[in-house]
Amino acid sequence: MDGLETAFDDGAKDAMRPNILLIEDDPELSSAIIKELRRREYGVAYARTGSAGIEKAMEAHFDVLILDRMLPEVDGLTIIRSLRSAKISTPVLIISALDDVNERVLGLEAGADDYLIKPFSFAEMGARTEALLRRPALTSQTILQAGPLALDLLERIAIFNGNRIELSKREFQILQYFMERPGQVITKNMLLQQVWKYKFIPQTNVVDVHISKLRQKLEAHHGAALIRNIRGQGYVLDQDA
Repeated sequence: MDGLETAFDDGAKDAMRPNILLIEDDPELSSAIIKELRRREYGVAYARTGSAGIEKAMEAHFDVLILDRMLPEVDGLTIIRSLRSAKISTPVLIISALDDVNERVLGLEAGADDYLIKPFSFAEMGARTEALLRRPALTSQTILQAGPLALDLLERIAIFNGNRIELSKREFQILQYFMERPGQVITKNMLLQQVWKYKFIPQTNVVDVHISKLRQKLEAHHGAALIRNIRGQGYVLDQDA
């Protein structure tokens, strides 16, 4: 354990504080991030390599993971995929110098919840971490809420301002995927992999067709587009629309 880990590895010591796991190999940047997280009174655990990070993430509960995309020994995407395969749904914020849109899409498709490009403002990093902390735990939640739209996961119904919206099974699954990730850009590939369970991405317009039908049903009640197209990237559920 190096000096940085010794100084800041206080994650899980205080059950009342959110606990953040930072996986980043740049000691100077790590120190600055930890300083900002500590200023916000979070518990912080730290790992410098991918292998150490995934070991920590597997052995203890954290409220948010912040990890670099490019890490020694195990890269960030592999870490995220491993956690998701192990049914660990801890929100993940990727921090990376890879700023191409395709890289951001790869990160989100791997299972990350947000992507922040280096160099970044520490205030923005802290704000994004807080936004992830505000998300309800997916495992214990039975009703998802996005403004006036509610999704009852037990009854399998969607309700808008008290009015039931009739959805097909697939439309319900799509809406659930969006509502578990409000404000996050969702790509067609993410939907094909997570909703349709495709392991290989086919050339198909099935996502467009289902999204179109879902939007029509939602707009018939809301009067505005709750699911917006993000040109060249995908779709986003706008709960403030």
